[in-house]
Amino acid sequence: MSVAAAVVVLAAGGFVTFRLTRAVPAPQIKQTLPQTYTIPGVAPVLPWPQAGQATVEIDGLGRLGSSGGSKPVPIASVAKVMTAYLILRDHPLRLDENGPTMIVTPEEAAAYPAQLASGESLVQVVAGEVLTERQALQALLLPSANNIAHILARWDAGSSAAFVTKMNQAAAQLGMADTRYTDPSGLSPTTVSTAADQVTLGRVAMQEPVLAQIVAMPKATLPVVGQVDNVNTQLGKDGIIGIKTGFTDEAGGCLLFAAEITSEGQRLRVIGAVLAPGPSTADAFEASRRLIQASSGLVHKYKVVHADEVVATLRGPTGRSTPLAATGDVNVLGWPGLTYRIDTVAALPGRIAAGSDAGTLKLTASAIAATTAVRATDALAPPGWWERITHG
Repeated sequence: MSVAAAVVVLAAGGFVTFRLTRAVPAPQIKQTLPQTYTIPGVAPVLPWPQAGQATVEIDGLGRLGSSGGSKPVPIASVAKVMTAYLILRDHPLRLDENGPTMIVTPEEAAAYPAQLASGESLVQVVAGEVLTERQALQALLLPSANNIAHILARWDAGSSAAFVTKMNQAAAQLGMADTRYTDPSGLSPTTVSTAADQVTLGRVAMQEPVLAQIVAMPKATLPVVGQVDNVNTQLGKDGIIGIKTGFTDEAGGCLLFAAEITSEGQRLRVIGAVLAPGPSTADAFEASRRLIQASSGLVHKYKVVHADEVVATLRGPTGRSTPLAATGDVNVLGWPGLTYRIDTVAALPGRIAAGSDAGTLKLTASAIAATTAVRATDALAPPGWWERITHG
């Protein structure tokens, strides 16, 4: 054999060896459905308040809308939700736990008479009084005690000023770009936010079981003052389970609310905020009531995919392919204008038999998803040795 022929044989052998030993590329999936699905129809319009700001969302699905613009405004005691959220983030509690204790300082007790004379929302405290973390949170969130907000801030961060820094850092981390805290209680008119930002906070805060448990309490018993009532008098009405009221002359009436509704047999949570729809908390309660009732009738079920509908194609490395069909109907909850993301994910085994499950079809809106398995309508085998040699 000539040298040239030997070189050719060696090259050919190397080529074949390379093709046979290299990793076989995974099958590729091509979705035939669009990447998104928007529920058809006219987007709903809620009975928004004529004044102030409001935002409403269905937790896990998305926002129903907003009114009143996005200019930051005073939020009064609604600011205490961030205070409680940070305390529980830094000092987590179990549902059956009272937590660590804090002691009321002489300075904090001595400030009480002047605070009371100024008309602040407070609970009586005395020097040396011992409060558990749970009791302090109850005092903060039920009777909306401003003095407890500062006691908690000092206990957590050393001072109210240091705690306010943490509040603003947390707001930034949550994407609350139009929010600025200047005090832990919300008494200061320079503590400002928007309805949209407060709904963002409300959604996250209600994921903390202890916070959700406390804001749903109609009353609690504290060491010195005794029984205190929740100033959110709407608890239990229209499904309301929290979260926090607020009122100052500068802020007007405010309410960050959570309510549970049932739609299409599924329990859902409405999160909303109304800021200054009127001069009193009664105005905030009434505006929230209308929004919750309207929201309850907006969520319906929509069929997006039918069983046996082809949703994607699975293509092997040598050009072989099989259609992927949904094994069942896919229904989603929502309202006209709500958009779902559509993803088809293949399991990608080495060999797929006709009719076998080959992955999942998933439609997602925010945190709620509807899924079904997808099956291969034809068999798809890995390439044989000849195909591995002849296909690049």
